[in-house]
Order: sequence, then structure tokens, then C-alpha cells
Amino acid sequence: MPDNPTIATLPDSQRHNHSEDVQLNQPQCDSTKPNEIRPSLLAPNATKPSAIKPNAIKHESVVAEQKQKVIFIGLPRTGTTSVSVALLEQGLKVAHMAFTKAAFMQADAISDAPCFSDFKQLDELFPEAKFVYLDRELDSWVPSMQMLLSRMLPHLDAKTGRFHPIMKRSFRHSFGVGMVENPQDEQHLIDCYQRHKAEVVNYFAGRHDLLSIDVSQQGALGQLLAFMGLAATENQQNFPKLNVGRNVASWDEYKHPNKISANASGPEKRKFFDYKI
Repeated sequence: MPDNPTIATLPDSQRHNHSEDVQLNQPQCDSTKPNEIRPSLLAPNATKPSAIKPNAIKHESVVAEQKQKVIFIGLPRTGTTSVSVALLEQGLKVAHMAFTKAAFMQADAISDAPCFSDFKQLDELFPEAKFVYLDRELDSWVPSMQMLLSRMLPHLDAKTGRFHPIMKRSFRHSFGVGMVENPQDEQHLIDCYQRHKAEVVNYFAGRHDLLSIDVSQQGALGQLLAFMGLAATENQQNFPKLNVGRNVASWDEYKHPNKISANASGPEKRKFFDYKI
């Protein structure tokens, strides 16, 4: 089923202006059909500017009452849909994007926004989680990302955009959307990609809970399953080729009972975590 069109909202006492979450000295560096917006990406009252107010933020600890989580921290257009579908077929509950605390708690695997921008905070919240960086050759990633941004930019506008505030924040943090003149510029995207990769490598240096894979490479799925403990040894299993070229709606079109809505509601309704990036 497509993600629930009832989008994550915060209770009045918890409302927070996500535009203030990002404090940068410089911008850091699988979504929709043409002219079509995934309901899961839309913000509450999407036709109106956000009225969310600032709130005091503090870190919170999370104890997950389920099997070990895996969090994919590759940027968009690096294979997030392929890994999500592959893990659904392994019997895991998967959220491709997660905009509520409940979505994170319900899922065994989470990818895309806000994972690629918030991996440091998520590491603190889920200390037992494993992380997977998705790599891709720049000569194919850049035009793919340019295509995606050409469709998303109007909906990422801080005031008038219809996408969820968490989505806007992730793209602002990682790609400087709303902060640079042309987020689609080739060199800008290359800089964003290389900066993000360097941050991941430096942050996880010396640790054994990070795997880096390229989903297009032979045996990448087998490598992932072994890392997650879902296979005894690495094998030559490959990822399905999804979300290729201009076909960027594969996740919503893929039907599976283990899909977790990005806007899943739980004991705290559709509240998100209280942290800053």
C-alpha cells in the first residue's frame, strides 16, 4: 500500500521549527513520477506554510524491543529502493524514509531521509544498530541526482514546499537546498557527495558496525546479508535493479505487508525525535 497520506504532525507542546535545526558554515553535501508527489513526502496542510514553533531540544535514548536495526546512510539515488525491496524479501520490516519516531521503532531497516543527514544522531539513539553506506560512481550519480532535484525542488521550498519538514531539513543539510543558488550544479553535487562520504568514513573510522557497498557490484546483496547476520557467509546474490533512470516511483508501486509507512503513528502519535543536526 502507498504510504499513509495522513502526514506526521507534532502536538502543540512539541512543535518545532525544523528550519532552525541546521547550523552550517557551508552547505553539505527515489521519489516521484513526473508531476506527481508521493503522499508520504507531503507536510501537514501541505498547501499552507508551516506554523511550527521552536522548542527546546535535547537528546533522548531509545531502547528498541526488536531485532538489531540496520540504517542505510547513502545519499538519494545510490540504491535505497533496491536495498529496501531486497530486505522486504528477507522478511524484514522496512521503512524507505521515516518521519516519525514510530516509523523508526517499527522498522528493522530504514533508508533515505533522514538517515543520510542524521546518521550521527541516529547512532546515538540506536547504539546497537548497524550502518550501511551506499556508494555509487559519480558519473552516474550526478545526472541521476540532477534529475531527481529537478522534480523535487519546488516542493522543498522552506515556506511553500509541500514536502515534509524532515525531508526539507535533510536536503537543506546535505545539498544546501534553499541556501545555494543552484543545488543542481554538477560541481556542487560532486562536492556534496564527497563531503558526505568523507564525514561517514571519518565518523565510523576504527569501528566494525559500518559496511560500504555499491549495489551495482556483483555479490553486493550477499555481502550485505552476511554483514547483517542473515547469511552464514558472503555469496554472489545481487540486488534487484529498481528505481533506474526516470522510473523513480518503484517503492510506492511495490506492494508488501512488511512496508512501514514513513509517517507511522505510535504511542507518541507522529512525533519525531528531539535532536538537532
